[in-house]
Amino acid sequence: MAAGAAEAAAAVVEVGSAQQFEELLRLRARSLLVVHFWAPWAPQCAQMNDVMAELAKEQPQVSFVKLEAEAVPEVSEKYEISSVPTFLFFKNSQKIDRLDGAHAPELTKKVQRHASSGSFPPSGNEHPKEDLSLRLKKLTHAAPCMLFMKGTPQEPRCGFSKQMVEILNKHNIQFSSFDIFSDEEVRQGLKTYSNWPTYPQLYVSGELIGGLDIIKELEASDELDTICPKAPKLEERLKVLTNKASVMLFMKGNKQEAKCGFSKQILEILNSTGVEYETFDILEDEEVRQGLKTYSNWPTYPQLYVKGELVGGLDIVKELRDNGELLPVLKGEN
Repeated sequence: MAAGAAEAAAAVVEVGSAQQFEELLRLRARSLLVVHFWAPWAPQCAQMNDVMAELAKEQPQVSFVKLEAEAVPEVSEKYEISSVPTFLFFKNSQKIDRLDGAHAPELTKKVQRHASSGSFPPSGNEHPKEDLSLRLKKLTHAAPCMLFMKGTPQEPRCGFSKQMVEILNKHNIQFSSFDIFSDEEVRQGLKTYSNWPTYPQLYVSGELIGGLDIIKELEASDELDTICPKAPKLEERLKVLTNKASVMLFMKGNKQEAKCGFSKQILEILNSTGVEYETFDILEDEEVRQGLKTYSNWPTYPQLYVKGELVGGLDIVKELRDNGELLPVLKGEN
């Protein structure tokens, strides 16, 4: 048993510097390289390290690497790592995929897919066709305006998806998206479900509008604005969000799972006061993440608001706590 554990530990390489990371990229260029950006303070990272150790035993041809995100900031910044755990996948020294969050089944699926040169392994428990249709119906109705695309609005992974996002943003259209690269079953099934063979695909109220060419036509004929729901003006939205609860914390992650060290510390301080508060995960909404910096004139996160007014970030909250002023401020007495 001990020998097996040692073998698994040895299979996961720990990287401590940018130079070591670049060297490893070169040395392992011929194989799939999976890099876990982690932090010692996050329990979900420890769980995913265990998952990686198991995968290393099952996939000896794949190279697995652990990199402490805050200890090697130059690598984290280069690859825009803003939360932990995050996994990057490399082949031929090039990044080919990414997974944010502690999703063990999705990590396993991505490793299997990329290790077998992009072909999906047959699934042992495939959903019956009825189940997939029901799932696709729910997904297409998940928001009033749903975009099925390659990648995410922040990181589109094909030119057509990028153009579609640009058009929707230009018209201030409120939409949610689904990355078809994250689920092969949805990617193939939606083509049949919608009788539309390509991506991106835009749905409004569960009905297919079409792909990029159709959206361009609707834009040219001024019909797009009448079909798709408009997003509320950002400033109005931020005002509503900052007033959503008497005490509102904008952070990376949520109450149950902080995704950066500063957010974790501020949660601990707030929990120690016993005051009720709500949180907003800025990693889930890029518009809010960028807009709130301007709205509050405060460039970093976390940000704490009481009755819609900015109190400040972690340093200010620590200072208020140390001076015995935090509780009156949270209760709106100061």
